[in-house]
Amino acid sequence: MGSADSKLNFRKAVIQLTTKTQPVEATDDAFWDQFWADTATTVQDVFALVPAAEIRAVREESPSNLATLCYKAVEKLVQGAESGCHSEKEKQVVLNCSRLLTRVLPYIFEDPDWRGFFWSTVPGAGRGGGEEEDENARPLAESLLLAISDLLFCPDFTVQSHRRSAVDSAEDVHSLDSCEYIWEAGVGFAHSPQPNYIHDMNRMELLKLLLTCFSEAMYLPPAPESGSSNPWVQFFCSTENRHALPLFTSLLNTVCAYDPVGYGIPYNHLLFSDYREPLVEEAAQVLIVTLDHDSATSTSPTVDGTTTGTAMDDADPPGPENLFVNYLSRIHREEDFQFILKGIARLLSNPLLQTYLPNSTKKIQFHQELLVLFWKLCDFNKKFLFFVLKSSDVLDILVPILYFLNDARADQSRVGLMHIGVFILLLLSGERNFGVRLNKPYSVRVPMDIPVFTGTHADLLIVVFHKIITSGHQRLQPLFDCLLTIVVNVSPYLKSLSMVTANKLLHLLEAFSTTWFLFSAAQNHHLVFFLLEVFNNIIQYQFDGEAGTRMAHGHCLRGQQPRNWLRRVLPSGPAAPTRRAGNSNLVYAIIRKRSVFHQLANLPTDPPAIHKALQRRRRTPEPLSRTGSQEGGSMEGSRPAAPAEPGTLKTSLVATPGIDKLTEKSQVSEDGTLRSLEPEPQQSSAEGSPAEGEPDQAWREQRRLSSASASGQWIPTTDWILSWKSKLPLQTIMRLLQVLVPQVEKICIDKGLTDESEILRFLQHGTLVGLLPVPHPILIRKYQANSGTAMWFRTYMWGVIYLRNVDPPIWYDTDVKLFEIQRV
Repeated sequence: MGSADSKLNFRKAVIQLTTKTQPVEATDDAFWDQFWADTATTVQDVFALVPAAEIRAVREESPSNLATLCYKAVEKLVQGAESGCHSEKEKQVVLNCSRLLTRVLPYIFEDPDWRGFFWSTVPGAGRGGGEEEDENARPLAESLLLAISDLLFCPDFTVQSHRRSAVDSAEDVHSLDSCEYIWEAGVGFAHSPQPNYIHDMNRMELLKLLLTCFSEAMYLPPAPESGSSNPWVQFFCSTENRHALPLFTSLLNTVCAYDPVGYGIPYNHLLFSDYREPLVEEAAQVLIVTLDHDSATSTSPTVDGTTTGTAMDDADPPGPENLFVNYLSRIHREEDFQFILKGIARLLSNPLLQTYLPNSTKKIQFHQELLVLFWKLCDFNKKFLFFVLKSSDVLDILVPILYFLNDARADQSRVGLMHIGVFILLLLSGERNFGVRLNKPYSVRVPMDIPVFTGTHADLLIVVFHKIITSGHQRLQPLFDCLLTIVVNVSPYLKSLSMVTANKLLHLLEAFSTTWFLFSAAQNHHLVFFLLEVFNNIIQYQFDGEAGTRMAHGHCLRGQQPRNWLRRVLPSGPAAPTRRAGNSNLVYAIIRKRSVFHQLANLPTDPPAIHKALQRRRRTPEPLSRTGSQEGGSMEGSRPAAPAEPGTLKTSLVATPGIDKLTEKSQVSEDGTLRSLEPEPQQSSAEGSPAEGEPDQAWREQRRLSSASASGQWIPTTDWILSWKSKLPLQTIMRLLQVLVPQVEKICIDKGLTDESEILRFLQHGTLVGLLPVPHPILIRKYQANSGTAMWFRTYMWGVIYLRNVDPPIWYDTDVKLFEIQRV
């Protein structure tokens, strides 16, 4: 029978179903078989031939027929799994049923009255009596999930058969060890099966159905206290599913082994279509959904340092019930970490290659899913996080993230991508190794519209952050705290910033410290505190050659001067080695912009001055839209960030927690380890340590009050300004200016200088040891898991999955509750 006839028959069956007002018996096979018996339809056909309005009509007007349709389709999948799908006909039935269920499930989820349907058992429907009564007592959802799992390891349907003997010795589905059929070599599996187009397509259809099963989460409004108890995911990732381990491994390896370039031949994707990519996308989406587990509420397994010969630790730590999270947290072999990291870095860098040699490689679109997966890996497996930071491979993750952040900054529809990129960098910046790695010179030139500079990865990070703050759209303002926290976290380790970067940092300080910006919202002054802390960290720990290096390793903290302190303050004979001081560019930029620091120290606090500043606010645009000094050319091949195309859909996100909820403060102790700081009791401002730029209780209260600022009701008071002005950590910089400005001025007068290179040379050989206040302890604000971010990740992830599944459009036009869909 031709494909057109098939479609016609299928459409007739759908019309019969929607027009029948009487219940059709489950035993009426002639009627039900029309839906899956001989149709040669694709999933796209099923979506076209079963319109949404008709599914809803059956649901409202003949609910028992919809129930029987679902029940019969699941029954067919279970039978296919039991028999092992040997004939072509059985395979076709399984695919048709899975497409039909993918179409219908969202309409069952959107109706609260139907939501429990799959978790009930269907009494007496089409059941043979006798011994299978118990087996059949499973809820429909469980039968469906177990059938999908079995079918994903079905020889000659989704995996290569190992037996080459007579056809009749079919592999028994129940005795089959699915660990021998893992889809791809990688973690815990060395054998790479022959690629097979048909198997990949069949897996993809089943994974689509699986993802649709999990998507019930989209139909529940966001509620942080709900935890992540998605009953579908919970059951699928439990010990009830005997394929949990091989499935987890298959999905992870399929994603991490994928190479879109394919044998390294440029332009090859134009010659043949890549059937693997849709499978990889689907695998990545299923993987991140199964890993949606709130680590703040559960105790993640603590992994000890033992290593065994297996991919996962043998000793089962008391981990989460979710086996996928458990397996992920127990991966520990270096070669497995290497495989995962290389795979994710290769895929994240793919769009960058694409901009360099246009159309030379296939441009993947699933970088957001990859970022969520990378986040989950770092969050659930601390050994992986340390592995990533141990080598400079972390920079292969950093550069693509900075590329995406820069590229998406002007596009309202990509605000979620901006957040996840910043969250990952915040997580990484809590570890000392990340700051140290950033000193590696940046030589790979990725085409980005940022000023050209010669420097390190730290320069790249700061230049991109400056670009986001000064030329991103309004809705990124909540991220400013996060961006500057990252810079504060890495600042004690940065050996030498380029002149371009030094000027960018001072441009930010200049913009953030204008009176009208400081007074226009209750928390704007925090940004100034963060920047001052960056300058203090760099001057105290990375300006003086050796002392700076020692301090950055955590050896020189409060109350301790470096041992060679006296020797270096008192000039000794010509034998004393001259050390080049790092960061002379930054010190020079501070000297040039010294008026900004003097203005901050003399900030007016009287009511008339406040009033005048606020008047200016009404007249002036954002201070940040001014371009910084020395913009210079942009990198070759770069294009400025484009706003979203008109009509682009975006999904709404829940609010992200404030920086004080997102992080907890730790202090670097003398041996370089971190100790967590308890939130301090209220201290008198006179005694506040210079490094404290953190909101205490009073400031949190101010922040709470400032929520009214958007509607223009926030009115700053003299007391409020005094409460934080007295805490501005200006001592170190003022002392530096006091010592160096007269010397620099003297050079200029003596030599009639207009050339800055001479001044820089002087600064490189100068020393401030013994002249500055005692170094403050290094404070790191480490990301801490909390239910607010878990909820944010859930809405973001499902929003991405919703928007990316357009062919077929599984969830479009259904009544989703987890987020709102907006047109840009």
